[in-house]
Amino acid sequence: MQTKTTTQHLFSIPVIVAALGYFVDIYDLLLFGIVRVPSLKDLGLSPEEVSSVGKNILNWQMGGLLIGGILWGILGDKKGRLSVLFGSIITYSIANIACGFVKDPTTYALLRFVAGVGLAGELGAGITLVSEILPKELRALGSSLVAGIGLFGAVFAYFTVKEFGGWRNAYFVGGGLGIVLLLLRVSVFESGMFENLKHQTHIQKGNFFSLFTNKDRLTRYLKCIAIGIPTWFVIGILATFANEFGVAMNIPEVIEPGKAIMFCYVGLASGDLMSGVISQYLQSRKKAVAILLFMSLICSIFYLYAGIKTATGLYATCVFAGFSVGYWAMFVTIGAEQFGTNLRNTAATTIPNMVRGTVILMTSLFAYLKPTMSIFNAAAVVGVIAFVLAFYSIFTIPETHGKDLDFLEE
Repeated sequence: MQTKTTTQHLFSIPVIVAALGYFVDIYDLLLFGIVRVPSLKDLGLSPEEVSSVGKNILNWQMGGLLIGGILWGILGDKKGRLSVLFGSIITYSIANIACGFVKDPTTYALLRFVAGVGLAGELGAGITLVSEILPKELRALGSSLVAGIGLFGAVFAYFTVKEFGGWRNAYFVGGGLGIVLLLLRVSVFESGMFENLKHQTHIQKGNFFSLFTNKDRLTRYLKCIAIGIPTWFVIGILATFANEFGVAMNIPEVIEPGKAIMFCYVGLASGDLMSGVISQYLQSRKKAVAILLFMSLICSIFYLYAGIKTATGLYATCVFAGFSVGYWAMFVTIGAEQFGTNLRNTAATTIPNMVRGTVILMTSLFAYLKPTMSIFNAAAVVGVIAFVLAFYSIFTIPETHGKDLDFLEE
């Protein structure tokens, strides 16, 4: 029997469809952050309300990601990875189309919550499927390819808003892309590891609470979450509130949060493609993530305290900061590789969504601290907590490069 080449493995239908799925996922996930200001102004909100209501709607979306992560994670281990890929995309596509018709902030928040529930399933199921299908020596490259291509969805979202007649049409485009992707999914096959497990009724599958009933398992789970927190510190604080930082920096030009997010994701996508290569070269997930984490720390300090004076300088810093948190693919892959087949999708789906959910805590702490200290110091306090947890976790978590994934959690 002829053996597949590396290229054939990496550009197989499941990998390509997972990458396109994550592209649409990121488009829809970041779209509210990009259209937050214009859409809320269009609904008649004042600048002060745009900031407070926008934060609340973002928190509703992130809350949906938390709940959806648990639901889709369990379903993926009980019914299969493909059931999640179909169900999640239907949910967030319908929600995004409905967002194009929204007339008030309350309905907007509800629809972003539903969209968040749907968006929660895509990445974990995709990475789990790719990790189980690819040979172990190619998992890092495959995951990086999925995330690297997928993260350019943020760039596409930004230009869609600019070129397709505003924020409402951007939501319609996002929903339409989801429906098209649904048709592509028909050709994807299920993971062989899950197929072998599916008929073994005596084995418990997708028990979310089992992550908390075993000390070793809980420790691995919490460390996986902590590793990813700085990514959303950069996206959810530094990029999302770039307009407020721009004012505090006395930058004369108006800073667009959507543009800052877009530039951040240009860097993030590039970093994700590179992180797999670094991991492959060093034969280590931990070393690759630690290097990028250190770069992220330096970029965050520069962003807050270098005294940036121009919009170009701020956007350029967002690119470098985004590149430095481009270990997202490795982080999710580490989450998938840490756990057995009967719990892998639950872990891999809930971990990134738990990280996204920490945005609620980070933005709330950030908002609480701003009245009593400068916006830079308020962000720095949040950042210190995020980086301390991440560095401790990446240095102490077990290495998973080259690990055989055909095992079960007891």
